[in-house]
Amino acid sequence: MLNRFAAFLFGLMLAGAAQAGAVNTTDGIAIKGYDPVAYFTQHQAVKGSADFQAGYGGATYWFASAEDKALFEQVPTQYLPRYDGFCAFGASQGHKADIDPTAFSIIDGQLYLNYSHGVQAQWKTDIPGYVAKADANWPEVSKSTEVVR
Repeated sequence: MLNRFAAFLFGLMLAGAAQAGAVNTTDGIAIKGYDPVAYFTQHQAVKGSADFQAGYGGATYWFASAEDKALFEQVPTQYLPRYDGFCAFGASQGHKADIDPTAFSIIDGQLYLNYSHGVQAQWKTDIPGYVAKADANWPEVSKSTEVVR
């Protein structure tokens, strides 16, 4: 696992950084257009549609159905990913990193996204430890204007 972690960090250095907003978005769309409610109701990553969208916190979220959109609009904070949609493992390491919406975990009713499935494998080796580190780092990391893509 250490080799994967080293490869991840090396890849981050090679990739460089792009500008980051307060919420991880691409063209204003959060979670790369995936439905935040479906992670909880279908237990899988489901692509949303521009036909069903809602804004929250300066980002637009897409949903797979009108029902999912309605659930989100009732209690949006219940469905938002932790760390404003940036990689949870990256936050634990002290930086903002982009995500693969299919690399996710639901832990204690919270949605955590990861940079890739490889990074997610590392994340799963110590989720409580990485959550504690990410929570401690997030107040400072959240201020960063750079994100590793």
